[in-house]
Amino acid sequence: MPIALPDHRHPLIRPGLRRLFNLGPLQRWASAIGALLLPLAAAAWEPTQPVEIVVPAGTGGGADQMARFVQEMVTKHKLMSQPMKVVNKAGNSGAEGLLDVKADKGNPHKLVITLSNLFTVPLATGVPFGWRDITPLSMMALDQFVLWVNADTPYKTAQDLLAAMKAKGPNGFKLGGTGSKQEDQLISVLLETAAGTRIQYVPLKGGGDVAKSLAAGEVDLTVNNPIEAEGLWRSGKLRPLCVFDGGPLGYTAKLSNGQSWNDIPTCMSAGIPAQYLMLRGFFMTPQATPDQVAYYVQLLAKVRELPEWRDFMAKGAFRQTALSGAQYVEWLDRAESYHRVLMREAKLMAK
Repeated sequence: MPIALPDHRHPLIRPGLRRLFNLGPLQRWASAIGALLLPLAAAAWEPTQPVEIVVPAGTGGGADQMARFVQEMVTKHKLMSQPMKVVNKAGNSGAEGLLDVKADKGNPHKLVITLSNLFTVPLATGVPFGWRDITPLSMMALDQFVLWVNADTPYKTAQDLLAAMKAKGPNGFKLGGTGSKQEDQLISVLLETAAGTRIQYVPLKGGGDVAKSLAAGEVDLTVNNPIEAEGLWRSGKLRPLCVFDGGPLGYTAKLSNGQSWNDIPTCMSAGIPAQYLMLRGFFMTPQATPDQVAYYVQLLAKVRELPEWRDFMAKGAFRQTALSGAQYVEWLDRAESYHRVLMREAKLMAK
């Protein structure tokens, strides 16, 4: 069976299974928030000092790029009277940033953009953090993972790469990934299963560093998000082999060597039984008031309405899934349960 992180249309959300994920008070809180989504101009609260977006990852990665894009759009279109700044806190695979936001209770001027380390870091390290410790705002999109190699290598398809990995034997190939015991390493375990051999996993600081390392020939393959490797693909330095989704990406504009995102085959079709989508979402600090949550939810909704946002989504080949309120909370609960299973099966759980 393929391993897939479901989005809001996945059959795991059928009513019978929803009862397995009863969120109790938190779900009721999120439902109440949905009733408070007033127009931004009429909000009872707005920031009174600069707003900080914490990125629990390194510079140049997908989360960093989205945070800086949101900052740019808010500034360019004057969507907020206060300035917005982005701060990277990547230490301990992102735990530094997540714990910083958790500790700043009641500060409505600090947000965090999240990725899968929201789930993997607590499971892998045992740090005292869970997504319920902070306040959910909005899912902005779901990000893809693509299997990449250096364009100078002879591997034209994922099948070519798998055959070479089998022939070379254990640890004959290096896979560069963001951090340790996070989504990139999870996918490396799935690749090992498909190839029937071991891969040497090389942890790096962020997605930007990972893509540059592959272009420099320091590692043999990566599973970068599209936006992290898009520029190097355009310049002819990287080659995409397959995408870890159930179907082709929905973007048909030609980007490199006559290829579009839509032309990349699925990894499933190449004999790699794995699907994986990653959260790009926002939270704020604990003890946020309903008015504060409503303000930021509406602010982020205004960003998603911009034509520049549509261009950004196409550039990064994102799955355009946006959620807030009870739907977002329900998705987070399912995703946490799913990652717990994945981490346990990959033997990446803290002991």
